[in-house]
Amino acid sequence: MEGGGRPSAAQAALLAASTALTALLYSVYRQKARVARGLEGARRVRLDGDLRAVLLEAPGRCVPYAVIEGVVQAVKETLSSQFVENCKGVVQRLTLQEHKMVWNRTTHLWNDYEKIIHQRTNTTPFELVPREEGASVTVRVMKPLDAAELSLETVYEKFHPSVQSFTDAIGHYISGERPKGVQETEQMLQVGTALTGVGELVLDNTTIKLQPPKQGMPYYLSSGDFHSLLQKQEANVRFWKILTVLFGFATCAILFFICRKQYRHRRERRHLRHMQEEFRQAQERLMRQVSAEGGEVLKNACAVCLSNTKSCVFLECGHVCSCTECYQALPEPKQCPICRQPIARVVPLYNS
Repeated sequence: MEGGGRPSAAQAALLAASTALTALLYSVYRQKARVARGLEGARRVRLDGDLRAVLLEAPGRCVPYAVIEGVVQAVKETLSSQFVENCKGVVQRLTLQEHKMVWNRTTHLWNDYEKIIHQRTNTTPFELVPREEGASVTVRVMKPLDAAELSLETVYEKFHPSVQSFTDAIGHYISGERPKGVQETEQMLQVGTALTGVGELVLDNTTIKLQPPKQGMPYYLSSGDFHSLLQKQEANVRFWKILTVLFGFATCAILFFICRKQYRHRRERRHLRHMQEEFRQAQERLMRQVSAEGGEVLKNACAVCLSNTKSCVFLECGHVCSCTECYQALPEPKQCPICRQPIARVVPLYNS
Protein backbone atom coordinates (compact mmCIF):
# COMPACT_ATOMS: atom_id res chain seq x y z
CA MET A 1 0.00 0.00 0.00
CA GLU A 2 1.18 3.50 -0.76
CA GLY A 3 0.91 6.48 1.54
CA GLY A 4 -2.61 7.43 2.56
CA GLY A 5 -3.81 3.84 2.29
CA ARG A 6 -4.13 3.93 -1.49
CA PRO A 7 -3.32 0.72 -3.42
CA SER A 8 -0.03 0.59 -5.26
CA ALA A 9 0.19 0.98 -9.02
CA ALA A 10 0.82 -2.75 -9.48
CA GLN A 11 -2.21 -3.66 -7.38
CA ALA A 12 -4.43 -1.19 -9.23
CA ALA A 13 -3.20 -2.47 -12.61
CA LEU A 14 -3.77 -6.08 -11.57
CA LEU A 15 -7.29 -5.29 -10.37
CA ALA A 16 -8.09 -3.37 -13.57
CA ALA A 17 -6.73 -6.15 -15.80
CA SER A 18 -8.60 -8.86 -13.89
CA THR A 19 -11.85 -6.86 -14.00
CA ALA A 20 -11.49 -6.20 -17.74
CA LEU A 21 -10.74 -9.86 -18.46
CA THR A 22 -13.71 -10.98 -16.37
CA ALA A 23 -15.98 -8.56 -18.23
CA LEU A 24 -14.65 -9.82 -21.58
CA LEU A 25 -15.20 -13.47 -20.61
CA TYR A 26 -18.70 -12.65 -19.39
CA SER A 27 -19.47 -10.96 -22.69
CA VAL A 28 -18.31 -14.03 -24.63
CA TYR A 29 -20.28 -16.30 -22.28
CA ARG A 30 -23.48 -14.28 -22.84
CA GLN A 31 -22.97 -14.42 -26.60
CA LYS A 32 -22.44 -18.20 -26.51
CA ALA A 33 -25.48 -18.62 -24.24
CA ARG A 34 -27.60 -16.56 -26.63
CA VAL A 35 -26.49 -18.74 -29.53
CA ALA A 36 -27.27 -21.92 -27.58
CA ARG A 37 -30.72 -20.62 -26.61
CA GLY A 38 -31.42 -19.63 -30.20
CA LEU A 39 -30.31 -23.03 -31.45
CA GLU A 40 -32.47 -24.77 -28.85
CA GLY A 41 -35.46 -22.67 -29.93
CA ALA A 42 -34.94 -23.25 -33.66
CA ARG A 43 -37.93 -24.76 -35.43
CA ARG A 44 -37.55 -28.37 -36.51
CA VAL A 45 -38.98 -28.98 -39.97
CA ARG A 46 -39.09 -32.19 -41.96
CA LEU A 47 -37.87 -32.46 -45.51
CA ASP A 48 -41.01 -33.97 -47.00
CA GLY A 49 -43.98 -33.09 -49.19
CA ASP A 50 -45.49 -30.84 -46.49
CA LEU A 51 -42.50 -28.49 -46.38
CA ARG A 52 -43.79 -26.25 -49.17
CA ALA A 53 -47.15 -25.90 -47.41
CA VAL A 54 -45.40 -25.02 -44.15
CA LEU A 55 -43.51 -22.21 -45.86
CA LEU A 56 -46.62 -20.93 -47.62
CA GLU A 57 -48.32 -20.55 -44.24
CA ALA A 58 -45.30 -18.87 -42.60
CA PRO A 59 -45.10 -15.04 -42.54
CA GLY A 60 -43.24 -13.87 -45.61
CA ARG A 61 -42.89 -17.51 -46.71
CA CYS A 62 -39.90 -17.70 -44.38
CA VAL A 63 -38.88 -19.55 -41.21
CA PRO A 64 -36.21 -17.26 -39.66
CA TYR A 65 -34.34 -20.05 -37.87
CA ALA A 66 -35.04 -23.61 -38.86
CA VAL A 67 -33.41 -27.03 -38.53
CA ILE A 68 -33.60 -29.39 -41.45
CA GLU A 69 -31.85 -32.67 -42.22
CA GLY A 70 -31.17 -34.22 -45.62
CA VAL A 71 -28.70 -35.84 -47.98
CA VAL A 72 -26.31 -33.93 -50.23
CA GLN A 73 -27.08 -33.98 -53.94
CA ALA A 74 -25.52 -31.88 -56.71
CA VAL A 75 -27.82 -29.59 -58.65
CA LYS A 76 -26.05 -30.07 -61.98
CA GLU A 77 -22.44 -31.17 -62.25
CA THR A 78 -20.37 -32.71 -59.47
CA LEU A 79 -16.72 -32.21 -58.59
CA SER A 80 -14.42 -35.18 -59.17
CA SER A 81 -11.50 -35.98 -56.93
CA GLN A 82 -8.08 -35.40 -58.47
CA PHE A 83 -6.59 -38.44 -56.74
CA VAL A 84 -9.41 -40.91 -55.97
CA GLU A 85 -11.45 -42.54 -58.70
CA ASN A 86 -15.25 -42.46 -58.58
CA CYS A 87 -15.18 -39.94 -55.71
CA LYS A 88 -17.76 -37.21 -56.37
CA GLY A 89 -18.53 -34.20 -54.25
CA VAL A 90 -19.93 -30.68 -54.13
CA VAL A 91 -17.17 -28.96 -52.08
CA GLN A 92 -13.50 -29.66 -52.73
CA ARG A 93 -10.52 -28.24 -50.83
CA LEU A 94 -6.93 -28.78 -51.98
CA THR A 95 -4.18 -27.88 -49.52
CA LEU A 96 -0.39 -27.81 -49.64
CA GLN A 97 1.14 -27.54 -46.19
CA GLU A 98 4.83 -27.08 -45.42
CA HIS A 99 6.33 -28.88 -42.42
CA LYS A 100 9.68 -27.86 -40.95
CA MET A 101 11.68 -27.70 -37.73
CA VAL A 102 12.56 -24.28 -36.28
CA TRP A 103 15.30 -23.73 -33.69
CA ASN A 104 14.07 -21.93 -30.58
CA ARG A 105 16.89 -19.78 -29.21
CA THR A 106 15.17 -19.48 -25.82
CA THR A 107 14.51 -23.16 -25.04
CA HIS A 108 17.33 -24.46 -27.29
CA LEU A 109 14.99 -27.02 -28.84
CA TRP A 110 13.77 -27.84 -32.35
CA ASN A 111 10.02 -27.13 -32.60
CA ASP A 112 7.59 -28.30 -35.27
CA TYR A 113 6.24 -25.56 -37.52
CA GLU A 114 3.46 -25.86 -40.10
CA LYS A 115 2.49 -23.36 -42.75
CA ILE A 116 -0.14 -23.49 -45.50
CA ILE A 117 1.60 -22.48 -48.71
CA HIS A 118 -1.39 -22.99 -51.03
CA GLN A 119 -5.09 -23.71 -50.60
CA ARG A 120 -7.93 -23.73 -53.11
CA THR A 121 -11.61 -24.44 -52.49
CA ASN A 122 -13.98 -25.39 -55.30
CA THR A 123 -17.76 -25.52 -54.92
CA THR A 124 -20.71 -26.41 -57.07
CA PRO A 125 -24.40 -25.73 -56.32
CA PHE A 126 -26.00 -28.48 -54.27
CA GLU A 127 -29.19 -29.23 -52.40
CA LEU A 128 -30.52 -31.37 -49.62
CA VAL A 129 -32.92 -34.18 -50.51
CA PRO A 130 -34.85 -36.54 -48.22
CA ARG A 131 -33.26 -39.79 -47.15
CA GLU A 132 -36.13 -41.68 -48.74
CA GLU A 133 -35.79 -42.02 -52.50
CA GLY A 134 -38.50 -40.78 -54.83
CA ALA A 135 -39.40 -37.58 -52.94
CA SER A 136 -39.73 -34.51 -55.13
CA VAL A 137 -38.99 -31.77 -52.56
CA THR A 138 -35.45 -30.37 -52.33
CA VAL A 139 -33.76 -27.55 -50.43
CA ARG A 140 -31.07 -25.48 -52.17
CA VAL A 141 -28.11 -24.73 -49.86
CA MET A 142 -26.79 -21.19 -50.28
CA LYS A 143 -23.29 -19.97 -49.30
CA PRO A 144 -22.07 -23.24 -47.77
CA LEU A 145 -18.58 -21.84 -47.07
CA ASP A 146 -20.11 -19.28 -44.65
CA ALA A 147 -21.49 -22.06 -42.46
CA ALA A 148 -19.91 -23.17 -39.21
CA GLU A 149 -19.29 -26.82 -38.37
CA LEU A 150 -18.90 -27.71 -42.06
CA SER A 151 -16.53 -30.67 -41.86
CA LEU A 152 -15.00 -31.99 -45.07
CA GLU A 153 -13.87 -35.59 -45.32
CA THR A 154 -10.20 -36.18 -46.13
CA VAL A 155 -10.15 -38.40 -49.22
CA TYR A 156 -6.45 -38.12 -50.05
CA GLU A 157 -3.36 -37.30 -48.03
CA LYS A 158 0.29 -37.73 -48.94
CA PHE A 159 3.50 -36.45 -47.39
CA HIS A 160 6.41 -35.57 -49.69
CA PRO A 161 9.64 -35.57 -47.61
CA SER A 162 12.38 -33.09 -48.40
CA VAL A 163 15.54 -34.37 -50.07
CA GLN A 164 18.61 -32.67 -48.61
CA SER A 165 22.26 -32.83 -49.41
CA PHE A 166 24.98 -32.62 -46.79
CA THR A 167 25.61 -28.96 -47.68
CA ASP A 168 21.89 -28.17 -47.39
CA ALA A 169 21.75 -29.82 -43.95
CA ILE A 170 24.65 -27.69 -42.69
CA GLY A 171 23.01 -24.55 -44.08
CA HIS A 172 19.71 -25.42 -42.42
CA TYR A 173 21.38 -25.92 -39.05
CA ILE A 174 23.10 -22.54 -39.39
CA SER A 175 19.89 -20.74 -40.42
CA GLY A 176 17.82 -22.44 -37.69
CA GLU A 177 15.22 -23.87 -40.09
CA ARG A 178 15.18 -27.51 -41.17
CA PRO A 179 12.55 -28.48 -43.80
CA LYS A 180 10.78 -31.80 -43.31
CA GLY A 181 8.56 -31.88 -46.38
CA VAL A 182 5.25 -30.89 -47.94
CA GLN A 183 1.90 -32.51 -47.16
CA GLU A 184 -0.70 -32.68 -49.92
CA THR A 185 -4.33 -33.03 -48.80
CA GLU A 186 -7.67 -33.23 -50.58
CA GLN A 187 -10.91 -32.83 -48.63
CA MET A 188 -14.42 -33.15 -50.04
CA LEU A 189 -18.05 -32.93 -49.09
CA GLN A 190 -19.18 -36.00 -50.97
CA VAL A 191 -22.49 -36.62 -52.64
CA GLY A 192 -24.73 -38.68 -50.39
CA THR A 193 -23.41 -37.21 -47.13
CA ALA A 194 -26.08 -36.63 -44.49
CA LEU A 195 -26.15 -32.99 -43.37
CA THR A 196 -27.99 -31.06 -40.67
CA GLY A 197 -28.62 -27.48 -41.73
CA VAL A 198 -29.57 -24.64 -39.36
CA GLY A 199 -30.43 -21.30 -40.91
CA GLU A 200 -33.12 -19.28 -42.61
CA LEU A 201 -35.53 -21.37 -44.67
CA VAL A 202 -37.29 -19.36 -47.36
CA LEU A 203 -39.54 -20.14 -50.33
CA ASP A 204 -38.29 -18.11 -53.32
CA ASN A 205 -40.80 -18.58 -56.13
CA THR A 206 -40.66 -22.34 -56.58
CA THR A 207 -37.24 -22.89 -54.95
CA ILE A 208 -36.81 -23.64 -51.25
CA LYS A 209 -33.52 -22.16 -50.00
CA LEU A 210 -31.48 -22.61 -46.83
CA GLN A 211 -29.34 -19.52 -46.30
CA PRO A 212 -27.54 -17.58 -43.53
CA PRO A 213 -30.07 -16.06 -41.09
CA LYS A 214 -30.57 -12.30 -40.94
CA GLN A 215 -31.00 -12.09 -37.14
CA GLY A 216 -27.31 -12.44 -36.28
CA MET A 217 -27.61 -16.12 -35.42
CA PRO A 218 -24.94 -18.53 -36.70
CA TYR A 219 -25.37 -20.60 -39.84
CA TYR A 220 -24.64 -24.33 -39.45
CA LEU A 221 -24.01 -27.20 -41.83
CA SER A 222 -23.04 -30.21 -39.74
CA SER A 223 -22.46 -33.83 -40.63
CA GLY A 224 -23.80 -34.83 -37.18
CA ASP A 225 -27.38 -34.79 -35.99
CA PHE A 226 -29.07 -31.82 -34.34
CA HIS A 227 -28.80 -33.28 -30.83
CA SER A 228 -25.01 -33.60 -31.12
CA LEU A 229 -24.74 -30.05 -32.46
CA LEU A 230 -26.82 -28.71 -29.56
CA GLN A 231 -24.77 -30.65 -26.99
CA LYS A 232 -21.55 -29.22 -28.45
CA GLN A 233 -22.82 -25.66 -28.15
CA GLU A 234 -24.03 -26.23 -24.57
CA ALA A 235 -20.63 -27.66 -23.63
CA ASN A 236 -19.04 -24.54 -25.13
CA VAL A 237 -21.34 -22.38 -22.99
CA ARG A 238 -20.37 -24.30 -19.84
CA PHE A 239 -16.68 -23.87 -20.65
CA TRP A 240 -16.97 -20.07 -20.94
CA LYS A 241 -19.17 -19.93 -17.85
CA ILE A 242 -16.53 -21.76 -15.79
CA LEU A 243 -13.81 -19.41 -17.07
CA THR A 244 -15.96 -16.39 -16.19
CA VAL A 245 -16.63 -17.69 -12.67
CA LEU A 246 -12.95 -18.48 -12.05
CA PHE A 247 -11.73 -15.07 -13.15
CA GLY A 248 -14.62 -13.45 -11.26
CA PHE A 249 -13.46 -15.17 -8.07
CA ALA A 250 -9.89 -14.03 -8.79
CA THR A 251 -11.08 -10.44 -9.20
CA CYS A 252 -13.04 -10.64 -5.93
CA ALA A 253 -9.97 -12.08 -4.17
CA ILE A 254 -7.79 -9.21 -5.41
CA LEU A 255 -10.40 -6.67 -4.35
CA PHE A 256 -10.70 -8.33 -0.92
CA PHE A 257 -6.91 -8.24 -0.50
CA ILE A 258 -6.78 -4.51 -1.34
CA CYS A 259 -9.73 -3.70 0.96
CA ARG A 260 -8.17 -5.75 3.76
CA LYS A 261 -4.89 -3.86 3.41
CA GLN A 262 -6.76 -0.56 3.49
CA TYR A 263 -8.69 -1.64 6.59
CA ARG A 264 -5.50 -2.66 8.40
CA HIS A 265 -3.82 0.60 7.39
CA ARG A 266 -6.74 2.65 8.72
CA ARG A 267 -6.86 0.60 11.92
CA GLU A 268 -3.14 1.24 12.47
CA ARG A 269 -3.68 4.95 11.87
CA ARG A 270 -6.51 5.02 14.42
CA HIS A 271 -4.28 3.20 16.91
CA LEU A 272 -1.47 5.70 16.26
CA ARG A 273 -3.81 8.66 16.77
CA HIS A 274 -5.05 7.06 19.98
CA MET A 275 -1.47 6.67 21.26
CA GLN A 276 -0.66 10.24 20.28
CA GLU A 277 -3.71 11.44 22.16
CA GLU A 278 -2.70 9.45 25.25
CA PHE A 279 0.83 10.88 25.03
CA ARG A 280 -0.57 14.41 24.72
CA GLN A 281 -2.80 13.86 27.74
CA ALA A 282 0.17 12.47 29.71
CA GLN A 283 2.19 15.56 28.80
CA GLU A 284 -0.61 17.79 29.92
CA ARG A 285 -0.85 15.94 33.24
CA LEU A 286 2.92 16.21 33.63
CA MET A 287 2.88 19.92 32.92
CA ARG A 288 0.13 20.46 35.42
CA GLN A 289 2.13 18.42 37.97
CA VAL A 290 5.26 20.44 37.20
CA SER A 291 3.35 23.65 37.65
CA ALA A 292 2.06 22.45 40.99
CA GLU A 293 5.24 20.87 42.42
CA GLY A 294 8.08 22.66 40.65
CA GLY A 295 10.74 21.64 38.11
CA GLU A 296 12.20 18.80 40.19
CA VAL A 297 9.51 16.39 39.05
CA LEU A 298 10.29 16.99 35.36
CA LYS A 299 13.96 16.46 36.02
CA ASN A 300 13.35 13.04 37.65
CA ALA A 301 10.58 11.90 35.27
CA CYS A 302 10.97 8.64 33.30
CA ALA A 303 12.23 9.32 29.75
CA VAL A 304 9.80 6.73 28.35
CA CYS A 305 6.42 7.39 29.98
CA LEU A 306 7.14 10.88 31.39
CA SER A 307 4.82 10.02 34.28
CA ASN A 308 6.66 7.91 36.83
CA THR A 309 9.95 8.93 38.42
CA LYS A 310 13.27 7.35 37.45
CA SER A 311 13.82 4.29 39.65
CA CYS A 312 16.58 2.16 38.09
CA VAL A 313 20.17 2.37 36.81
CA PHE A 314 21.19 0.52 33.65
CA LEU A 315 24.61 -1.15 33.70
CA GLU A 316 27.12 -1.11 32.21
CA CYS A 317 26.24 2.21 30.49
CA GLY A 318 25.13 3.81 33.81
CA HIS A 319 22.17 5.76 32.48
CA VAL A 320 19.34 6.63 34.87
CA CYS A 321 16.42 7.22 32.53
CA SER A 322 13.57 4.80 33.22
CA CYS A 323 11.10 3.61 35.79
CA THR A 324 10.76 -0.06 36.70
CA GLU A 325 7.50 -0.53 34.74
CA CYS A 326 8.98 0.86 31.50
CA TYR A 327 12.14 -1.23 31.96
CA GLN A 328 10.04 -4.38 32.20
CA ALA A 329 8.11 -3.35 29.06
CA LEU A 330 11.30 -3.00 26.97
CA PRO A 331 11.52 -5.66 24.20
CA GLU A 332 14.11 -8.42 24.33
CA PRO A 333 17.06 -8.14 24.15
CA LYS A 334 16.72 -5.14 26.38
CA GLN A 335 18.69 -2.05 25.39
CA CYS A 336 19.17 1.32 26.99
CA PRO A 337 16.68 3.86 25.50
CA ILE A 338 19.39 6.53 25.55
CA CYS A 339 22.53 4.88 24.12
CA ARG A 340 21.11 1.57 22.79
CA GLN A 341 23.75 -0.47 24.60
CA PRO A 342 22.72 -3.90 25.92
CA ILE A 343 21.56 -3.86 29.55
CA ALA A 344 23.64 -6.35 31.52
CA ARG A 345 21.93 -5.75 34.88
CA VAL A 346 19.69 -3.22 36.62
CA VAL A 347 20.32 -1.57 39.97
CA PRO A 348 17.35 -0.06 41.82
CA LEU A 349 17.52 3.68 42.52
CA TYR A 350 16.28 5.00 45.85
CA ASN A 351 15.60 8.72 46.21
CA SER A 352 15.91 10.01 49.83
